[in-house]
This record gives sequence, structure tokens and C-alpha cells, in this order.
Amino acid sequence: MIKIGYHASHEQFKPSTLLANVQLAEQAGFTAGSSSDHFHPWTNQQGESGFAWSWLGAAMQATSLTFGVVNAPGQRYHPAIIAQAAATLADMFPERFWLAVGSGQTLNEHITGEKWPSKADRNTRLKECVDIIRALWNGECVTHKGLVTVEEAILYSRPAVKPLIFGAAVTAKTAEWVGSWADGLLTISQPIEKLQEVVEAFRRGGGEGKPMHLKVQLSYAETDEAALHGAHEQWRVNILPNNVLTELRMPDQFDAASQFVSEDEIVSMINVSSDPARHLAWLTDYLDLGFELLTLHNVNRDQQRFIDAFGESVLPELLKTA
Repeated sequence: MIKIGYHASHEQFKPSTLLANVQLAEQAGFTAGSSSDHFHPWTNQQGESGFAWSWLGAAMQATSLTFGVVNAPGQRYHPAIIAQAAATLADMFPERFWLAVGSGQTLNEHITGEKWPSKADRNTRLKECVDIIRALWNGECVTHKGLVTVEEAILYSRPAVKPLIFGAAVTAKTAEWVGSWADGLLTISQPIEKLQEVVEAFRRGGGEGKPMHLKVQLSYAETDEAALHGAHEQWRVNILPNNVLTELRMPDQFDAASQFVSEDEIVSMINVSSDPARHLAWLTDYLDLGFELLTLHNVNRDQQRFIDAFGESVLPELLKTA
């Protein structure tokens, strides 16, 4: 069953605006939703950073959509608290919530004042957190001494059906690793050849037959020029290499690092067009790789135009195969 989701970008919009947007998206025909989980925005021009977990409860009550969130347990969030938060949502909204986990970015995690670990240590910590979360969902009394510490934790309110835990991966190397332990893969759109490598690595690592979700970064506007300008203004930082995105500490630094990114470079990582048919072709190519959920993130500010246009001419075509 193919689903097409609307991505709620807390870095770019106030929580109240995002709540209205997901309601509009459901009315337009979107069949799922997703949420970012940031403490800081990527850049000062984005300028927002609502708390995802309280917002998710409101969004799931206000719509009938399934929802997921990308979370980095282990530093800003203790894994026992994430286990509790996810279990509560899964109990209130059965089989409508999934959790994606990743190793995080210092942009959000350094606020605790703790050391920012190496990538290898972050991966080790992430796997510890996943094991802790699953044990708590199973009703176990958990004590764990590692890169994270848990002391005699028992989760009393547990859902009848546990949420799926997706591994968030951008590179083929990480995708192969998460294939060995995750219930599914969450990745982001990039050139189709690179994306194919990520999919193949996930399957090779143990992900064969597991669900795969794709967050699609796109910019749709009234004209190609407006779409390109909006993408450059709001999302140019996210075409920086992943090892840069994970290491810079503050929005000011991302602003500085991306100041020389040209509009021409944007199209390497963001699908930019004012033509819904062009977007439909791109999305169809992604479905052909085996993704069962495409979550669409229109990275510019004009969300109403995007929701209306895609609801009218893109979603009906994509969902014909559902």
C-alpha cells in the first residue's frame, strides 16, 4: 500500500501553522504525515523550532493520518523517555505512529553541554538506545551501563502494537548497517544512482523485504524561478555534505558555510520545478525503487500552493497504484 505524506518542517514554520497545514494536506488527499525534531533551525532565515512530541499528539488528534518522526536518542533525549513518548502515541493512535532514529547532529545535541562523540561512538550509542527502547516496550525492567545509562526502568503504559523503528540513513554505508537491526529504512532523496546504492546497501545488510520510506526534498512554486529562489533561500544548507551537516554547532555557522552555494547547485539535491507533471515523474521513479511511503517536503515557504496543486494533479496519479 503506497502512501504519500506531507512533511511538517518545524525548522521553518510555527507549530500552529504546521497543524493547520497537515489538516489542509489531509483534505487535499495526502495519506500520511511526518515531523522533524529539532532544537535549533538549520539557519536563521528558517527561524523556528517547535517541540515535535507535543505537536505530534495534536496533529494525530486533528487528523486521521499516520505519522512518523526522526529522533536522535542518547544525548538530548534519554532513550527511556523516547520509549515512553512513542508508546503513549502508539497507544492513543493504534498503528498510526512510527519512529525513525539516527545518530543526530551537533546543531541540536550540543545544548546538553556533553561531548559530541565520534560517528562510530554515535552509532554504538544509537544501537544501545534502540535495544533499550525495545526492551522497555517488551515490559522488561531495564538496567544498562554503556554509552547511555538506565537504572531499573519499567514502562507500565505500553501499546498493544509496538511502533516500527526505522533506521535513518543518508549514505550506503549507514544504510547497510541499519539493515541489520532496523524494522525499515528512512532516507532522503538524492540523485537516483546514489539512492539506488542506498537501497541496495540496506537490502544487502539485512533489510530485504523490510519497508522503506523516502523523504523527498522538492520545491514547487508558480514559476521555475520562484521555486529555485525559494529552495535556495530556505534549504541551500541541506545540500552540504553529511559530515558537515552533523558537525556544525549553530545556525550562524550553517549560514556562513552555505553563503557561496549557488542556485544552480540546489538542483543536485532538490527537485525544483513549477510543473506538477515533472514532479510526478520524479516521484514515480522513486516508487520504482521500492519505497512504500514518499513524504513530500516542499522546502520553500508557499505551502498552500503546493498542497492545492499536488492534491489536484499529483496525488491522484501516484495513489492509483495504492
